[in-house]
Amino acid sequence: MPDYGRPIEFGTFITPSALDPHRTVALAVAAEEAGYEFATFQDHPYQPRFLDTWTLMSWVGARTSRIRISANVHNMLLRPPAVLARAAASLDLLTGGRVVLALGAGGFAQAAEAMGAPARTPAESGDALAEAITVIRELHDTDAAGGVFLDHEHHPVRGAKRGPAPVQRPIPIWLGVLKPKGLRLVGRSADGWLPSLGRLEHGADSLDAGHAVIDTAARAAGRDPRGIRRLLNIGPREARPDVVADLATRHGVDTFILTGDDEAFVTDVGARVIPEVRALVAERRARPHPVVE
Repeated sequence: MPDYGRPIEFGTFITPSALDPHRTVALAVAAEEAGYEFATFQDHPYQPRFLDTWTLMSWVGARTSRIRISANVHNMLLRPPAVLARAAASLDLLTGGRVVLALGAGGFAQAAEAMGAPARTPAESGDALAEAITVIRELHDTDAAGGVFLDHEHHPVRGAKRGPAPVQRPIPIWLGVLKPKGLRLVGRSADGWLPSLGRLEHGADSLDAGHAVIDTAARAAGRDPRGIRRLLNIGPREARPDVVADLATRHGVDTFILTGDDEAFVTDVGARVIPEVRALVAERRARPHPVVE
């Protein structure tokens, strides 16, 4: 798989534990101090042991000054996209343009339905995710005239006013998807692909297959595949310079989100692993290698 040549960046994947909320926030602050680019949080609104992810993101935004903030990923069964669009634009304004929207079709359907979520088949959830992207983009497009009218099956919009306008135009949208339908949606409409290594059926080889589907869809939509961020959730076991550099230069990943709710681990990776990964990748990229056309 060719290297897309994008800058290598890092983030943390933090459990939004309500048992010690100040420690949860401290992990995000530690990530910023250690030089990470992103702090991300699980989004499981049906889980009473967790803080509400959007509330947590807002608090973290106020406690930090540089790091970018995202869910990993928002459960769209319980996050109406029109409301999410307003919330994202608001936090983007308050943080000076540091918000990312990472979206998923919605897992743990039974738990979500217990919270009042609609019952959807997997195919319907995929269609609803595509609709959600359109809703968010339209509401953020304050340069367009008139209100937003979308005759959607799952997320209809009947004349909603546009705005507020976020700092970022547009706010990046990443998708946590695995199946071909979702991957094609990334290629057509999204700004990044965010899978978890542990959920890929064939490990890194699944990344190669996924990139191929995304790239084909992107080119068909008139988009440059190199403009799509390729992220990956990885665990502490993979947080080694050689492993991460291989995932970057052999499997097209440019952004690594590390799981592990341990401040010492976050700090150590920032001080030791991240600089070595970037040096290895720069060294390998200096050699002749295939690139995406």
